[in-house]
Parts: sequence; structure tokens; C-alpha cells
Amino acid sequence: MPAPTIVVFCHLRWDFVFQRPQHLLTRLARHFNIIVVEEPVRHEGGDYLKRTMVADNITICQPHTACPEWGFHDDQISHLRPLLADLVPDGVRPIVWFYTPMALPLLQGLDPSLIVYDCMDELSAFKNPPKQLLQRESALLAMADVVFTGGPSLYEAKRTRHHNAFCFPSSVDAAHFGQALDRSISAVQQASFKGPRLGFYGVIDERFDIDMLRAMADARPEWQLVMVGPVVKIDPAHLPRNENIHYMGQASYAELPPYLAGWDVCLMPFAMNESTKFISPTKVLEYMAAELPIVSTPVNDVKVPYGHVVAIADTAEAFIAACDAALAMTPAQTARMVQIERDIVANTSWDATASAMQEILLSTKRAGSGKRLAANETPINLGAVVNALPTHVELQPVAVPAGGVSAAQLQSADKVKVPAKA
Repeated sequence: MPAPTIVVFCHLRWDFVFQRPQHLLTRLARHFNIIVVEEPVRHEGGDYLKRTMVADNITICQPHTACPEWGFHDDQISHLRPLLADLVPDGVRPIVWFYTPMALPLLQGLDPSLIVYDCMDELSAFKNPPKQLLQRESALLAMADVVFTGGPSLYEAKRTRHHNAFCFPSSVDAAHFGQALDRSISAVQQASFKGPRLGFYGVIDERFDIDMLRAMADARPEWQLVMVGPVVKIDPAHLPRNENIHYMGQASYAELPPYLAGWDVCLMPFAMNESTKFISPTKVLEYMAAELPIVSTPVNDVKVPYGHVVAIADTAEAFIAACDAALAMTPAQTARMVQIERDIVANTSWDATASAMQEILLSTKRAGSGKRLAANETPINLGAVVNALPTHVELQPVAVPAGGVSAAQLQSADKVKVPAKA
């Protein structure tokens, strides 16, 4: 019997930074046939769909169209529907999994057995969001059978909007990042950087505090600040160019442990703005798996669950002082920190998270297909909802609850639904 199919609509490229979608989907591919539909690529000429098998049971479908609009824009839909008409064989009812609500019009014709929304970011808070995003998300929340969220802050923002929402915070591949415990594997790219190395890896965009980085470089010229990751959505010309700041560009997933192996302190200098209000950084647990000190700005999903081991600083002066303290830790302080980090890492894994998600998928049925509905629910007519989606509308921001939950609350079934070890 063939494996069931999951069709994923994603706003992130598979070969971009290796993060939540890649972690989850590579594990779910042990039990499902995964088809990932990426955002279109601009192409002068006839429209076509590029299919690439990137791993066992994972096919990436990359539409190439002549439409100049980026993303799953309304103007792209007429180009994409013919390309995706034979995405799954006749008679196959896939699970349809959304990372971006903007792809919702492409649901039409797929006859889903289940609709999943894995909300990993508050996309409406990012720079230049599509005007239809909030309306599309409301429609998706009305249609979805299951909602997963990437952290407690996002869960608090979405849980009142869906009856079947689950909090699945970022997890970690401890074995992969534990390679950094062998400090001798330090990346050759940073071998010439003499002095304490303080590093960050991830996307450098509007969520990154450029002024914080500049202040650190100015105040401590002896520090070597190693920035690993692509620069997107911000002008690279605005980045500080001190001699002790090193922009390494994007690194592969395999290259991250060697970078960590050569660092003395791990950094999370996120800007405190709307774009970081709901983020749950995957890197915090990866840094912990390398058993290194961590300094972060007060991102809620870092401060609340991990503030007892991650140094939290809300100003440049405090951030620099926290880094000074991390570099001056005694062996006894380091040993206490390492034990706490080990305990945290031991209680989570991407394998456990994917398994818990799989159990939910297998135990949930679509409304109108035998699913028991709450008293105030009615089955969703997919065609009617999708066809009714307005286009090119101006929307006012929707207020969502702020704040997060504690580590203890994460285990409370009446507060946050999260399976053990998820």
C-alpha cells in the first residue's frame, strides 16, 4: 500500500536556511510521500514546473512563471493552477499542509483528506507583508482541521481562533549540533580570527539588531564577531563594517557545528520590534547542544522558558556586559550552565516532535468526513470559501494577544496543548 501524501505550500526555499519545515518534513517522509510546492520563480518564457527529489519521499516542486509578482500573489494563481493540476494522481486525497496562508487559493481541486496550518512565524509582522495575508489566514484558520504553532507566544495568539491548536516549539537535533563539542573541528574559515569569537548564525534581516552589533564591535575591538547567514530584506550597505565583524554568508546545515566549535559565546541580538514579537528561535537549543554560553535580547520565547540559563539583555550596554560575564565564567559556573543546557536538550528532539504531529494527523478526520464537530461548528464547504476569497484588498491590522507562557505552563493541558517531549 503506497504511503499517504502530504502536499506542502511553503514560502521558504528548501535550499535556504535549514529550519523547521526541513526538520519536520524529512522526518515525516519516513511515513508519508512529501510534495513541497515552493513560491514561483520569475521566468521569461513558457510556464513550467521543475520537480526535484531532494531526499527519499520528498519532491520539491518549483513553479517557473512569466508573472512578475513575487510569492503566491493573486496574479500568480492563474499561472500556478495549470502547473499543479496533476500534482497528485487521480483518487489521491492528500493532507494539505500550509506554511503560508497566501497559497490558500491553490487548495481548490486537491480534495484534501486533512488541512494543516503549521504557523511557524507571524508573517504579517514581517517587512512588506502581502495585503491579503491577514484575511487569508482567517480563512485558513476557518478551514484547517489542525493548527500547529512554532512557540508559546504564537500559540497564545492563535489558540482562541481554532479549536484544535497545538503548541510545538522549536526543537533540536542534538547529535548533529553535539559535534561541536569536539572543539578541534572549528571551521577553517574563522581560523584567522584571533581573540574571543562571539558568533551568530541565521538570517540577517529586519529581525536583527544592527545597532547592537555595531555597539559591540565599537566597544570591544578585541572581540571577533562572526556573522553566519544570508542578508535578506535589508540593504547590506547599512551593516556595520568594523574590522572585527566578519560576514561569512550562508552556510550549509553541515557547516554549522564547525562554526560553533570555534566560538566562545553564542549571540542572539534580535531587534525588539513587531517582527520579533512571536519568534521562537530554533538556534537557542542548537547553541545549547554545543554547550556554549548564550546571550540574547529579551525575545519572549527565549526569556520565559530559558531565562535561567540564557543571559537576557535589553540594551547594548547590558548585552556587552553579559558577553563579558560569559567570557569570564569560572569552571564551576561553566559546569552548572552545561548541566542545565544538557537537561533542556535531553527533553526535546525533532524526532519526538514529528512523531507527536504524526499521531495527531492520523487521529484527526476532516469536517464533513466523519469528524465529530463541536456544537457550534458546521462543516466547511472548501470550494465556496476558496472562491469567495477577495483579492487586492486593503486590510486593517488585527489585534492579537501578546505575551507568552512559562515552561511549566507548556506542560499544562488546559493552558497549552503540547505532547510530552514535543
